[in-house]
Amino acid sequence: MTTVLITGASAGLGAAFARGFAAKGCDLILVARDKDRLQDVARALGREFGTVSEVLPADLLDPADCAAVAERLADRARPVDVLVNNAGFGLPAPFPHSPVEDEERMLDLLVKVPLRLTHAIAPGLRERRRGAVLNVSSVAGLLPTGTYGAAKAWITAFSESLRVDMEPYGVRVLAVVPGFTRTEFQERAAMDVSSLREAVWLEPQAVVAQALRDLALRRPLSITGRRYRMYALAARHLPRDFVARRMARTRRPPAGEPGGPAED
Repeated sequence: MTTVLITGASAGLGAAFARGFAAKGCDLILVARDKDRLQDVARALGREFGTVSEVLPADLLDPADCAAVAERLADRARPVDVLVNNAGFGLPAPFPHSPVEDEERMLDLLVKVPLRLTHAIAPGLRERRRGAVLNVSSVAGLLPTGTYGAAKAWITAFSESLRVDMEPYGVRVLAVVPGFTRTEFQERAAMDVSSLREAVWLEPQAVVAQALRDLALRRPLSITGRRYRMYALAARHLPRDFVARRMARTRRPPAGEPGGPAED
């Protein structure tokens, strides 16, 4: 039986990944801060798919909690076959308008935590010569889109490098690169997305379905939807200076800051 550990599993893409792997008959280890929500997800998946889910409440920004999750991933007696690094959050204001402590927390969760957890599971995957690591990145990482985009660019590059290193051992590595997806992410980050057109939005189930197909095909990246695949193609081939100037026009400081909109 394949065992999958998913971070940020209580909602959004994490819960969708849990459902996608449960439908394939996998056992799950669900990681997030909210124990009650994790238990709700576990019970729902158990009723629908007969899935066995281990609930592992953890704040991954707490060193002790992160260490406990890493220890579970490294446990040879209870091997984990697939790691989904999904936990994350964004900030509403461009750098440097958010507190530096918030910037550091975001960087830790998007970069240091996936590095730590992947480091914990990798030796076992190599020894067993099977398994997979899925890192949830973002199309924001393809263009100069602030510190969130910079962190996501790191996770994409990390995934592509890790894939090269793990391929000789039969271990698959996939960077999942979604666009705007209907989750709690934007609300939690207090982002104003009211101006976005309906056509840009993706459903979490569609992102997960595409990711699982791409994982089976051993592709390095998973990008859902023709619109975002074209976006990624343009980002990779347009001159970087041109792209940077275009992106600069879309970012404005918060209200009341120099160059920002006036406060009400």
